[in-house]
Order: sequence, then structure tokens, then C-alpha cells
Amino acid sequence: MTLSDSLHRNKTLKKGEFFIKEGAPCKHIGQVISGVLRGFVFDSNGDEITTHFYQEGDVIIGTYLPNVSVSMNIEALEECIISIANYNDVMSHVNRDKDITEVVNRVFQKYTTHQQERLVSLLNLNSVSKYEMFLNNYPSLINRIPHYYIANYLGITPTQLSRARKAFINKCK
Repeated sequence: MTLSDSLHRNKTLKKGEFFIKEGAPCKHIGQVISGVLRGFVFDSNGDEITTHFYQEGDVIIGTYLPNVSVSMNIEALEECIISIANYNDVMSHVNRDKDITEVVNRVFQKYTTHQQERLVSLLNLNSVSKYEMFLNNYPSLINRIPHYYIANYLGITPTQLSRARKAFINKCK
């Protein structure tokens, strides 16, 4: 994101710290400079459901509506450096600053496409195909995050993930 220095600052999150927590108002937008974060929600049983992973270059936002309470949590899975800006300030530059408008449009398009692909995969794909899609979307994360988060993201058990990984490796031989 090419924001002027007056709009953003760098912030460091330690592993386990949150960029945003459920129920908090969406006041900031960020871009990951280094590190990995996980977006998650709680289901009706209180279990965590991983919905997103954010890595270098990704834009992080709790909701597309500023100052609205978010329904998800975004947690650092390793130490992260994030370029952070006030969401209202950024949005006030949309349609006035070509670069910011372009970035915001790309982010919205990317996340919309990602959410559609994720929904289709959860409903229609087997565990091997889900794993393959994960590798295509997040090629650098397989050795950076715990596999139980990957399994949770894919909507499968860690045992199913282990089997899917083995089947995928055999398929590639």
C-alpha cells in the first residue's frame, strides 16, 4: 500500500497478540510487512474456526465498514511488523488519490474472490483438493504455521490433513 508517511506507522505484534478482537470497532487497516497472522471466529459451540491467513504484502482489515464492531479476531502467529493506518483516514483518500483507490479496489477484489473460492472448496472438494488449494493460495506458509490451524482452515481434522498431505505427495511423484 503506498500511503504517505502522514497516514501510516509501523507497529510490531508479538506472537499471540491481536491486530483486532471480536466486538472491537474497526479503526485501523494494516499491511503485513513481515510475519503471519490468522483470522478466526468462534462457532456456536465456542470452537475457533480459522477463516484467513495473512502474510507479507497482505492487507489486514476486520471489516469493510469503518467503526463497525468486527465479528472476527486477527492474531499474530509469529512476530509481525505491520504498516498501520487509521481506516477513516485511508477511506477519505479513496477517489481522491489514484494509488490508494487502486489498492483498496484490489484488496476488495482479492478478498471477495478468495471468499468465494473458500466457500466452494469447503462445500465441494475432498481433503486432498482442499490441501492443494491451500498450497496454491499460501505456498510459503506450510512450514510457518501449526498444521492444526491449516486443518481447521480447511474444515478437516489434523488426521485428515496428514492423510491428504501423504496422498498429495504420492500424487506428485
